[in-house]
Amino acid sequence: ILGKIGISGIDSNLGTAIRTSVVLVMAWLMVFVKNKQSQIKDVDRKELLFIILSGFATGGSWLCFYRALQDGLASIVVPIDKLSILVTIGFSRVVFHEKLSKKALLGLILITVGTVTMTMI
Repeated sequence: ILGKIGISGIDSNLGTAIRTSVVLVMAWLMVFVKNKQSQIKDVDRKELLFIILSGFATGGSWLCFYRALQDGLASIVVPIDKLSILVTIGFSRVVFHEKLSKKALLGLILITVGTVTMTMI
């Protein structure tokens, strides 16, 4: 809701950039507060690559989310955004060979059905 209000009069990309800047400052502040900045030199190249790729995925997602939020109803956009859980679970199955328990599968089905139902006006 704060984001929806915040981008009501500005370009969604600018709003995303401002939000991202705040997140960046907060993340680095936590690194320095916990005195972990010296560990940056120890980050493995493969891990760094995947963290960077994750950043691109997050950035793309945020740009799309803020654009959709600017143009659409928050009550529709937000539930659709939360359906990214399906992508996450799909990737975890393919990449990590994770399996869902029956209970988790039921929960996923309920979340999906509930989310789709919320978006039907």
